[in-house]
Amino acid sequence: MIDRNLFVFSGIIMGKNTFRQRMFKRIKKVLIILFVAHLIYIVALKWIDPPITITQVASVIEGHGLMRDYIPMQDISPHARLAVIASEDQLFPGHSGFDVKSIEKVITQRSKKAGRLRGASTISQQVAKNVFLWQGRSWVRKGIEAYFTFMIEKIWGKERILEVYLNVAEMGSGIFGIEAASQEYFNKPAKKLSRKEAAMIAAALPNPKTYIVKPPSRYVSQRYPWIMSQMHNLENRPEIELLIAEEKKVVSRAQ
Repeated sequence: MIDRNLFVFSGIIMGKNTFRQRMFKRIKKVLIILFVAHLIYIVALKWIDPPITITQVASVIEGHGLMRDYIPMQDISPHARLAVIASEDQLFPGHSGFDVKSIEKVITQRSKKAGRLRGASTISQQVAKNVFLWQGRSWVRKGIEAYFTFMIEKIWGKERILEVYLNVAEMGSGIFGIEAASQEYFNKPAKKLSRKEAAMIAAALPNPKTYIVKPPSRYVSQRYPWIMSQMHNLENRPEIELLIAEEKKVVSRAQ
């Protein structure tokens, strides 16, 4: 009788172990599939445009609508390329995706404020957030953002990151990308934006739902002249010229 009970008990234990092993194998298989799929997606986006982002979906749900028109880099004014670098990330050509000094400064300044990391986001980090993730300021999202930032820096390169940024960044309430912004605010394609117009759009990037491009809000009016001065300071640097030189020679410096 005792032997029989031991046999039954052993069978139950073995059954549980077998079930756990099957579950572990299934979970492992799913994780591998997801990992491979996300790698394929990241590589594919080096050449194709993101079909839609979580932020864009949220914009529709929240009633802001969705205006966007993805365009290739050659159809984007070099003034626009330079303006967003001057406004958002002047170290963009040289860093590996992260502005370490700025991050350390932000951590020091905000260490006593609810443990949240805010600010100091490079263009690469913003692309990682805008394309793959959701809006938010939690440490969890920042951690995942860091991973995607590393991946796109390694796989895409700077020119593609800048091109995607100019196509997916929100530049007004429900307005995504430089082409949609240019058509909405100045009734012209992004390729024909002047320095002033590009600087005005870039000035609204920190909070495009609050800072209005046209007619310019007080913040935009105060910030875009500073951006233009930074554009002047940056444009002759060799690393900057590599990102904007393709069309620079044929676009006038219209004010």
